[in-house]
Amino acid sequence: MKSYLLKLGISIITASCFVTPSNACTGITLRANDGAVVFGRTMEWGTFDLNSRLVLIPRGYEIQSKIGDGEPGLTWKTIWGTVGLDAIEKDFLLDGMNEKGLSINAFYHPGFAKYPEVNPDRQPKTIEAVDIVQFLLTTCKNIEEVRKAMLELYVIGTVEPAIGIAPPIHFIATDSSGKAIIVEFVDNEVQLFEAPLGCITNAPAYDWHLTNLRNYLNLSHVALPAKRIENMDFAPLGGGSGMIGLPGDNTPPSRFVRAVAATQTARQTETGEETMYELFRILDNFNLPLGSAEGGGEASSDNMRSSTIWTTGYDTRNLVMQYHTMHNRRIRQIDLKKIDFTAFSEPIRIALDAAKTQDIDDVTPIISSP
Repeated sequence: MKSYLLKLGISIITASCFVTPSNACTGITLRANDGAVVFGRTMEWGTFDLNSRLVLIPRGYEIQSKIGDGEPGLTWKTIWGTVGLDAIEKDFLLDGMNEKGLSINAFYHPGFAKYPEVNPDRQPKTIEAVDIVQFLLTTCKNIEEVRKAMLELYVIGTVEPAIGIAPPIHFIATDSSGKAIIVEFVDNEVQLFEAPLGCITNAPAYDWHLTNLRNYLNLSHVALPAKRIENMDFAPLGGGSGMIGLPGDNTPPSRFVRAVAATQTARQTETGEETMYELFRILDNFNLPLGSAEGGGEASSDNMRSSTIWTTGYDTRNLVMQYHTMHNRRIRQIDLKKIDFTAFSEPIRIALDAAKTQDIDDVTPIISSP
């Protein structure tokens, strides 16, 4: 135990030295009464626009993971059509969903994600961490297959010039049954955690977040009862008193607690469509201003309006993906059921915003003089 605590302390100190104050992506899961399971997340990055695009990947498309200095790693052909979002105009996905309702989402995990060195003996099964999302989405249909695949892969990290380090990431996988697992890379090994709460943020390790939740067992959406003390009546000053003590800062531990509190007290919804509405309503509470996420400091681009660059939602039962961006908060949708993933042979990439401006519906009435 002492050894574990020492390692944890060193990791936290290391993370605080080399990573920005708040690592801010947040993911949550909601369930509808009709059985629909919806996962959604915010994507924060404070320094520059990720220039993410919608990507449609067909069935039967060959993908190869380039490892180290461009050496060939794992090569595979896609089995399932996939829709997701990429970053920095490169061929990897940060999140997405396939036509079987499996959703995979990557989250920053600085100070804790540690990958092994390249091993020539494992080269045919070696894959870059940034290729994990598209590999799992295009080859797996449920959590059982994800678990099996992750135990067979050899995952490494290579320095990404845009950030100067090998991207430290972990993942959450969610399927249409509601099962979810967290995939992390600790001490050069893959670790898998059951995730029945369906929530994820960033550092430290996922099991630490679960332990930390024990500090907040008193939280409730029900107001505290009035008390009588020394012949005096004391009642709460207003609604919400059951959540006194809910952490309000933007650190990953505090956001994890808030994410669990929000999902456990969310209103009941009947359908996936209504649950997606509730998902975006909750996730909007996790939006961050510039300077409050990875990268920190001043944004390097005039295009940056927020540290929350985009927010996505995936209805794993109805196969619908929705999103809005920092430029346009109108919800846009991709219906995977309407896509023939055999009708095209190369990935299709679509800009998230046709124009980087808010879509406003002007409802000013036209009133003419009599």
